[in-house]
Amino acid sequence: MTHRLIVRALASSLALLPLAMAMGAEGVTLPAYKSATLPNGAVVVLVEKRDTPLVAMNVTIRGGGLGDPLGKDGTGSLFADLIQKGAGKRTAAQFAEAIENVGGTLSAGADTESLGVNAKFMSRDVGLMLELVADALQRPRLDAAEFERARRLAVQSIVAAKDSDPRALMSSYGDAWLFRGHPYGRAVGGSEASLAAVKLDDIKRYYADQVGGDRLIITVVGDFDAATMLPMLERSFGQWRKAGASVPTVTAPARVTGRPVLLVDKPGATQTYFWLGNVGASRTDPARTAQSVVNTVFGGRFTSMLNTELRIKSGLTYGASSSFSRPSQPGTFRIGSYTETSKTTQAIDMALDTLARLHKDGLDPGQLESSQSYILGQFPPTIETNGQIAARLADMVFHGLGPEDVNEYADRVAKVDAAAVRSTIEQSFPQPDKLALVLIGDAAKIRDAVKKYGPVTEMKISDPTFTPATK
Repeated sequence: MTHRLIVRALASSLALLPLAMAMGAEGVTLPAYKSATLPNGAVVVLVEKRDTPLVAMNVTIRGGGLGDPLGKDGTGSLFADLIQKGAGKRTAAQFAEAIENVGGTLSAGADTESLGVNAKFMSRDVGLMLELVADALQRPRLDAAEFERARRLAVQSIVAAKDSDPRALMSSYGDAWLFRGHPYGRAVGGSEASLAAVKLDDIKRYYADQVGGDRLIITVVGDFDAATMLPMLERSFGQWRKAGASVPTVTAPARVTGRPVLLVDKPGATQTYFWLGNVGASRTDPARTAQSVVNTVFGGRFTSMLNTELRIKSGLTYGASSSFSRPSQPGTFRIGSYTETSKTTQAIDMALDTLARLHKDGLDPGQLESSQSYILGQFPPTIETNGQIAARLADMVFHGLGPEDVNEYADRVAKVDAAAVRSTIEQSFPQPDKLALVLIGDAAKIRDAVKKYGPVTEMKISDPTFTPATK
């Protein structure tokens, strides 16, 4: 497609949405945006927003951790780390200096289903921003010494968390236990064992197979002219080769029907960290707004039911919460907290009782109204900056959502009524007897007590994986 045809397509595509970020009775609306498709299939979304001389860029690459070779979880995460450590004509130090010298930022990371590169530069330096992002993606050095350093640091961070505060690893243990045998159970950042198995050749193979122009979603928001930006993006990314393999896909995971318990032994631990979860909802679940309304009351804010019972009233913990993760297929609904070793079952029982009360009593009118007001107050700041808007647009394109995902959000929140609350609790929030449990603590002190929750499988915190060894 020629540049002229692309500009014509851009002018006629996806139309224009309401101008300016507006807040009123109708809620928040996205600024006007335009979209186009580059010759290699890359999707581009542009927003001219000239209130500050800044430009934010988000590049999302479909695939992510799902493309990691079996037994080598963390390959995509290491790749994302490495592309910041030298690319094109620049060494790692020169790449970092080029960013810092103009006061810009550039970062990359991996998620379960995507890789992401985020950059923010002054509008005067947009040419350098595009050059650096294009170099990172299309001309990464993948230096052997940098690879060894990145892998070593990744392993060290896991070991450090296990030794001190394992809360950062609870989702890795929890997802691995809940999604056993499903790709969502693989640790995006890898485990000690899987990272040790990754070689530089695996990184290069991952790059060839899982990264390419046809998988790109490029969103740019800020102080620029769209008619000028589009040909710049075409020159930078439009001729890039396609990924060597097809985009990884997954099927919906099955929900847990019992209450399996994974006990991770951390000898001498003075606290027990616990994670209770089941399969929850996808990003496009029709009930996602009602789920957020209910979860805000149950475990999504400081005054939630969970935090009130486990922290404010009982003093069993410094915090308790619940949340949904929403990938393309149903992800995790989880409850998380920690408590003194001697109070392990008391705290878990209280969390389960609170979930049971949610199912029994639902939300009263005051709780429903409070949650709706809270959500509507919290939502605008999440899509306020250039970077936030770029990330939201990329997420929408990734999941096939239109502007109504944002523009009609306030209306959807307001329309959540008692019937929707009841239906959502029944369908989206697991019953207390249908949860996978993960506990990290001193097994010698809590082993017998936690058997009442369900069949217990044990592993050691020192094991180099997040799942127990199979027999």
